[in-house]
Amino acid sequence: MRIPRGRRRPPPSLHHLLLLAALCSSALKTAAAAPSTGGTGEGGGGLASVTGSIMLREMENGAKEFNVPAFRENRRLVAIKDGGLHDPSVLVFQSSWSSKSKVKESETFDYPQASMIQRPSNDEDIAFMSIIELGELIRTKKITSRELTDVFLRRLKRYGAVLESVITYTEDLAYKQAKEADDLLEQGKYLGPLHGIPYGLKDIIAVPQYNTTWGSKTFKNQVIDMEAFVYKRLKSAGAILVAKLVTGSLAYDDIWFGGRTRNPWNIEEFSTGSSAGPTASTSAGMVPFAIGSETAGSITYPAARCGVTALRPSFGTIARTGVMSLSESLDKLGPFCRSATDCAIVLDAIRGADAGDPSSREIALEDPFHVDITKFTVGYLDSAEMEVVKVLSAKGAKLVPFKLNYTVESVQSILNITMDVDMLAHFDNWQREGHDDEYEAQDQWPVELRRARLVPAVDYVQAQRARGRLIREVQESFTVDAFIGNVTDWELVCLGNLVGLPIVVVPTGFKSIEHPPKGNTRRRTTVTTGIYAPPDHDHIALALAMAYQSVTDHHKQRPPIDAN
Repeated sequence: MRIPRGRRRPPPSLHHLLLLAALCSSALKTAAAAPSTGGTGEGGGGLASVTGSIMLREMENGAKEFNVPAFRENRRLVAIKDGGLHDPSVLVFQSSWSSKSKVKESETFDYPQASMIQRPSNDEDIAFMSIIELGELIRTKKITSRELTDVFLRRLKRYGAVLESVITYTEDLAYKQAKEADDLLEQGKYLGPLHGIPYGLKDIIAVPQYNTTWGSKTFKNQVIDMEAFVYKRLKSAGAILVAKLVTGSLAYDDIWFGGRTRNPWNIEEFSTGSSAGPTASTSAGMVPFAIGSETAGSITYPAARCGVTALRPSFGTIARTGVMSLSESLDKLGPFCRSATDCAIVLDAIRGADAGDPSSREIALEDPFHVDITKFTVGYLDSAEMEVVKVLSAKGAKLVPFKLNYTVESVQSILNITMDVDMLAHFDNWQREGHDDEYEAQDQWPVELRRARLVPAVDYVQAQRARGRLIREVQESFTVDAFIGNVTDWELVCLGNLVGLPIVVVPTGFKSIEHPPKGNTRRRTTVTTGIYAPPDHDHIALALAMAYQSVTDHHKQRPPIDAN
């Protein structure tokens, strides 16, 4: 039944939920006790029925006296505001396999220097330059940040409506930040490779004075007066925010209140994944890089679909303060870029801990630009793209067949229970107010969150215990330094997010699209693979990806947005 807009929906009655739990518990106990009555006659059944009724009444009375008042008080304290930006849980997931806590050893990586970079004569060529190349143009004053900002704002406005990938243009802020970057350079102050470089943020990341819509019509006029940690880091690095990019509604898939984001390589397709805007915009040369997020596939899936190099870092590497939360033990921020080199540069700028995110850590990553891959043993799954295997082997790494071994059969259900219950805790009030009735895709969060309302607390905890067992088994079977495998295999997506594994998504080629339009077409289906590493070893995955991309050019190809 649909509740008229503006009327508060009666939530699933606590009485009904408690009654359901009590009935289940009573039924289990009664069934277990029945054989002990010594017979199958009415006497045994009647005794069990009376006993069950007494237990049911006892449970219901106890719940009313103790549980319900506590539930209501807790909701009053922490659940009135949706989105999980405040009052984070004290149950903190730690993904590191090391028993010793490390601190970051160096402030920055030792970036490679570009040389003899000339300014292209047209905007198209500028738009597809790497961060290293653009940074050198800025540093040598062959282009200003203002001019670069102009280039990317024009492309955002030209293609944003075509791809449905932009929510808000931050034009005034961008030109203000560009002027500051240019002024600093005139004073002889260069902040590093992101100085004056435009970028975009997934619109679950708060920026003061601009809407942070979470992709949802319920929140499309919402302004959050706080600077997200990742935005503060990029601002201090001199980067220029040009747009808030599409997130699927409440970070679920590619449907949002303004439409559905498309794939630049084939605009008849959708981008998939809630980091739809950051992926599509980076792929189309609308921004040099963008920040997205993943809870369960929202970096890996769209990066694979749109042919973008992307990094899903180890859990806890980048503080999520000021970012809408689905699951505090699964959410991760990560960059979409032109190359693995660019991903490393952006990661170095945004990694770090913050008091607003208890799960965030200072991780002692080695410098990926100075990692010797010839010392690595790299496994490859049956799903790996063999070109990557051959290239890395030729570069000196030891490549071996590999398989992750674990006995946990419920990997996907563990992720679903964890994500859905955590999400419901962060949008409890939203659901109770009936806003799920106006959600953009009724077969997505509305269905999952209603189901999550019926997950007993005990079984949520059991899921976390099963997750712990999975992590231990994966750690024991991780006998290589890294492995190569499919990035969109759902089992592997769930496992990687539950364990906290970093992965670099690497474009590896193209194939013909299904049902192409008549005549010649440049539309393609992108082919990608993933390079996975243990938690806190992102530098290994990045170094291997950089080695592969040093002798291939799949990541440099441009999508045919304007072509048939």
